[in-house]
Amino acid sequence: MQKRKRYTPEFKAQLVLEILKEEKSLAQLSSEHRIHVNRLRQWRNAALEQLPGLFTNENKKQEQMKAEYEEKIETLYAEVGRLTTQLSWLKKKIWPPRRLEPNASRWWNGSILNFRSRRRRNG
Repeated sequence: MQKRKRYTPEFKAQLVLEILKEEKSLAQLSSEHRIHVNRLRQWRNAALEQLPGLFTNENKKQEQMKAEYEEKIETLYAEVGRLTTQLSWLKKKIWPPRRLEPNASRWWNGSILNFRSRRRRNG
């Protein structure tokens, strides 16, 4: 059984342009490229249907979405920077740990695991 042929969009566009030039008939193009006439008609009709869409505001919508995305990324990076600054400020204010909490320095360094995980390991 033969695999189904796949054609690139560039190849389809080239054939549609040849069809629209009307230098050769659909039958001639079909026999030259070994593609069924109905497939060529489908490609031609699809191109003609989508042609008016090239001049609409779709491109503007994509540009607007891209601008919104970049703005969102910029605000998120600004927030990450602000939070990092706040965290470093808090670390400076809290350090050294209070003497009331004996495990505070180990907690600060990340060496104490939570109670449940220690209990599971110990039995």
